[in-house]
Amino acid sequence: MKAYSLLFLRISTGLLLVLWGVIKMGSPEAAISVSYRYYAGLISGESMQMALGIAEIALGLLVCAGLLRRFVYPLQAIVLFLGVAFIWNHILDPLGLWLVEEENRRTLFFPSLGMFAATLIMLAFKEDDRISLDERFGL
Repeated sequence: MKAYSLLFLRISTGLLLVLWGVIKMGSPEAAISVSYRYYAGLISGESMQMALGIAEIALGLLVCAGLLRRFVYPLQAIVLFLGVAFIWNHILDPLGLWLVEEENRRTLFFPSLGMFAATLIMLAFKEDDRISLDERFGL
């Protein structure tokens, strides 16, 4: 059961990265708008969005496959942590009661915390993650 649960975590967190990458590549203007709104415009160039999109898709697919887990799990943890760190006020106040103005509340951001936690679980129980390409090929 543990191996199947870790497989499910791996696929769901990896697909999130794939989805984010597809959005960055398919709609860079929307990704740039998000960058300005939540990330202080740090990653707002269109070419940067394309590069990040490709990188997120590649990382997400590696996570889903369970390939190079020693490298991709920590990298995924960093990516998801940075996402949570920049929206910390929405995580602490998802209903817009004291940190976020009610009209700016984003309850849909709250699951980002769970995805980050799932990645930490994947890191902690990596040796129990037996249904992966790393295990299949002895990597």
